Amino acid sequence: LPILFPQQSGLYEYKIFGGLADCSPKLCVDVYMDLDFRKQWDQYVKELHEKTYDGEKVIYWEVKFPFPLSNRDYVYIRECREMDVAGRKVWVVLARSVSVPQCPEKPGIIRVKNYKQSLAIESDGKTGSKVYMYYFDNPGGMIPSWMVNWAAKSGVPAFLKDMQKACHNYSKST
Repeated sequence: LPILFPQQSGLYEYKIFGGLADCSPKLCVDVYMDLDFRKQWDQYVKELHEKTYDGEKVIYWEVKFPFPLSNRDYVYIRECREMDVAGRKVWVVLARSVSVPQCPEKPGIIRVKNYKQSLAIESDGKTGSKVYMYYFDNPGGMIPSWMVNWAAKSGVPAFLKDMQKACHNYSKST
């Protein structure tokens, strides 16, 4: 099946299904898309900003990694759309890495050159949201198995909790 699975990288691809019981889909999307606010609630953000290069909005994101690992950075584009799917409102966010000459690699930081993410958020039928995310990146370098296991077992659930807390604080901060 080389067309469906073109690369045998040996890296993990993450599929996340979750819910945020008391956060509306629109609020989740607003919080997720607000880069300035993310700097306030995401403890792993070292640097995060959006700039326009050749007419295209590009995001630069440096992520803090624990000692003795090197930080990683991402240069990517993303798009958010509100869609109507059989009468249901679904917000879709797509992101993928890009190469931009105006964002050169920095010494001591490993550039993540292969990153893609798909996110879909919709109502849970009550006051909350259902969230689906597909995520892949090649973090480069040597990532110890303990960190991979931590990300899968603890990091993702912790991110959802942080996101939920951020949603609760969002209206207070804007």
